Amino acid sequence: MTAGAGFGSRLADAVARRGPLCCGIDPHPELLRAWNLSVDADGLRRFSDICVSAFGGLAIVKPQVAFFEAYGSAGYTVLEHTIAALRDAGVLVLADAKRGDIGSTMAAYAAAWAGDSPLAADAVTASPYLGFGSLQPLLDTAAAHGRGVFVLAATSNPEGAQLQRARLGEDTVAQMIVDSAAAVNRAAPEPGSVGVVVGATVVEPPDLSALGGPVLVPGVGAQGGRPEALAGLGGAGRGQLLPAVSRAVLQAGPEPSALRTAAERMRDAVAHLA
Repeated sequence: MTAGAGFGSRLADAVARRGPLCCGIDPHPELLRAWNLSVDADGLRRFSDICVSAFGGLAIVKPQVAFFEAYGSAGYTVLEHTIAALRDAGVLVLADAKRGDIGSTMAAYAAAWAGDSPLAADAVTASPYLGFGSLQPLLDTAAAHGRGVFVLAATSNPEGAQLQRARLGEDTVAQMIVDSAAAVNRAAPEPGSVGVVVGATVVEPPDLSALGGPVLVPGVGAQGGRPEALAGLGGAGRGQLLPAVSRAVLQAGPEPSALRTAAERMRDAVAHLA
C-alpha cells in the first residue's frame, strides 16, 4: 500500500457507505466443529473463505490473529490469504493482533502489521501497557503507510479494571491512553487514524469526546453489549463508534447467506451510530 488517504478518512468513507459494523473472523476450534470443518489449517481456510464471502458488503472486518497463529506457518498463510481476499472485496481489514513491546522489537512488529509485509492490514490493534510512548514505532510506520492503530484503553474483562481504572492524579489510566491517542490525532491534517478500544459493557467509559478518531467497541451481542445502548458512549460523536461483533453473527454459519443475513441484521441495529 502506498501512502494516500489516511486510514481515518478511508474508514469514515467506508462507514458512510456501508454502515458502522465491524464483524470478526474468529475461527475458534468449537466453531470449526460446529460448522463441520476440520480443526486444522484446511478447516481454517474454509472457515475464512466463508466469512469473506459473507462479509464482502461490510465496511471493515476484524480477523482475530490468535486463532490463525495457533496453526503456525500454515495459519499465517491462511491469514495472508484472508487479508488479501477481503481487500479484493473492497473491505477494510483490522488485524486484531494486540501487539506491544519496546524499541527494535516494537519496530519489527510495526513492519509486520503496518508496513509492507503480507500480514500488514489497514489497521491493527495494539496494547499500550508498556507505556503509550512504546507504541511510537508502530504509530510512525502506520502513518507512513496510511494505516490505522486501535489502542486498548478500557476493556470489558474483569481483570482489566484494576489497571485501567487506576488513577494517576485526577485521571484514570484508560483516560490517559485516550488523551495520548487524541494528541496524535490533533497533529494529523485529516480524520484521526489512531483509535481506541472501549468495551461495550464498560460501566464507566473514559471521555472520548476529544479523541478525534474512531472507537472500536467489542462485546456487542453475545458478550452483553446492547446495540441500542451504544449511542453517546463516553461522549463519542455520531460516526465515531465502530461496534464489533463476532459470536453473535458467526453462530449463524456456516451457510454464507445466513451469515450475511445475520451481519446485515446487526448492521441495521447499529445504523443509528453512523
